[in-house]
Amino acid sequence: MRRVFAFFVVGLSLAISLFAQSAPSQATIPVDQIHAGMRGLAYTVFQGTQPEPMDVEVLGVLHNVNGPKGDIILVRLHGAKVEYTGVVAGMSGSPVYFDGKLAGAIAFRIGEFSKEPIAGVTPIADMLEINALDKSPAEEAAATKPAISNAAGKTAAPGDAASLPNSAQDFSNYLKPIEAPLVFNGFSEDAVRAFAPQFASAGIVPVMGAGSVSNEKQPEPLVAGSAVSAVLVRGDMDISATCTVTYIDPQRLLACGHPLLQFGSVDLPMDKAQVVVTLASPLNAFKIVNTTEEAGVFVQDRHTGILGVFNKQPDMIPVTLSIHSAAGAKEFHYEVLNNPRLSPIAIMATVFNALHGVNEYGEEITYSLNGSINVKGFPEVALKNMFVPTETGQPAAMAAAQSLGERFGRIYDNPYNAPAINGVKLDFDLVRERRWAHLESARTDVTEVRPGDEITVETVLAPYRGERVVRPIAVKIPTSASKGTLRILVSDGETLDRMNRANPVFGRKLDLASTIALLNKEHSNNRLYVSLLEADPEARVADKVMPTLPISVMNVMDGMRGNQEMIVSNESNVDETATPPLDYVVSGAQLLTVTVK
Repeated sequence: MRRVFAFFVVGLSLAISLFAQSAPSQATIPVDQIHAGMRGLAYTVFQGTQPEPMDVEVLGVLHNVNGPKGDIILVRLHGAKVEYTGVVAGMSGSPVYFDGKLAGAIAFRIGEFSKEPIAGVTPIADMLEINALDKSPAEEAAATKPAISNAAGKTAAPGDAASLPNSAQDFSNYLKPIEAPLVFNGFSEDAVRAFAPQFASAGIVPVMGAGSVSNEKQPEPLVAGSAVSAVLVRGDMDISATCTVTYIDPQRLLACGHPLLQFGSVDLPMDKAQVVVTLASPLNAFKIVNTTEEAGVFVQDRHTGILGVFNKQPDMIPVTLSIHSAAGAKEFHYEVLNNPRLSPIAIMATVFNALHGVNEYGEEITYSLNGSINVKGFPEVALKNMFVPTETGQPAAMAAAQSLGERFGRIYDNPYNAPAINGVKLDFDLVRERRWAHLESARTDVTEVRPGDEITVETVLAPYRGERVVRPIAVKIPTSASKGTLRILVSDGETLDRMNRANPVFGRKLDLASTIALLNKEHSNNRLYVSLLEADPEARVADKVMPTLPISVMNVMDGMRGNQEMIVSNESNVDETATPPLDYVVSGAQLLTVTVK
């Protein structure tokens, strides 16, 4: 009878708690009212979609360990399931209640191999600051939530809250944010391993979780304690990170209790999630998660948590990637997040994964890319290049991925315009052999020329494991050529682009229009270029070039060398001739000299 009564009490407490969690105004408790020995409840999903209770025992309060005035409530968790699994990745954000009042979110774990489920709790007052950050002044004036104001005064006076005897500063070195399992669905292990450092440098620790992404309907509503996923990539490939809902009202929710990326304002799809199972492991315990239907958008990613809003659509970048080979065509459709730091990495990872994950992939392979990046309000960024394995052993797929990531990075890396990328189209033609050739020699039979003359530069290309190829290139000396020495540079496109990047103008931040113009002026790597270089000054204004300046103009501009918009160099590229596209990625450079009479 006692067991039945106890079960009834627990069930009634859970129902009341869940009802309180779904209420638009959840009563909160500030840190200065929390002390060692207090008992409460926390909620998280161990399996399925229903949050389950865990008993919570307060061990103490650590002051200033999560930044200035950033207090952490240290707790021990009790219950059969949590004592078996420990504190697991995906548990961050689990709400903690004392006397029915929301105290905060489980957000930190202790060390790596803790034998006890001890966790750090981010106070709810710190998380509700994010709620205020996301409101417009009009919303703030209209908002009257007594529960939020009850959380004021988060910092306890000395002696008001129990403190641990050891140095909190030393102890904080072992207090680490609980990871949000980053699920790579549709990715090879090689692709994940290759880009793990880039994701880590952008703020995401790639904790390899397991699970999948689907469009399944999940009728259960989100409540405090539910699993929720932030989506970075979705479609034929998916990347998502999962944590737990801490606070929810009809318009928005708070989750995680620590940053996902700490990018500030973000625009990430917010999906419901089902926990398939919680995997216990002393090394890497995590929730295996399936993300399901869309629930809204995460709009804030801050130091103490992430904030999502309902009834809003994310602004994602649609990508269409096609691979054409002798075996036929394969097409991939997916979307990546629109974020200056993560979009280039997401593009690199997905492109490498798509190219690497087909049967036609091999070490001796060449890709020809013909594609575009569509930026709203600006000309398309043309993408035309070839990619082969490098001499250092880098596969062609990685070279293609890095090239695209670099272009994305430059589009985002300007201080004047926030780019709205409407779409990316990538068409790869695949050839199962290494198409690479080195410029072995270049020569011309003449040593003296006159303005208007046409000369022939004879080049010899040495293909990879192939016969030498002779390519004559007709070059016309400009009628405006100055008397004296004229240098003729025969080179690949990368050499010319590298010379331009060495110009100080490339160390400066340009606006988006100039950046796109420069990207579209870059040289293809499957052509040979002949450039005529005169010893006359040249000026660059953003992406515009003014060669062979008169001495009088040069004297004026020379005094403007420090100006952000004006760069003066001592040599002019007066003419440039290119071969038609070749069947090789060309490398190498040769320099010839003639005299203009």
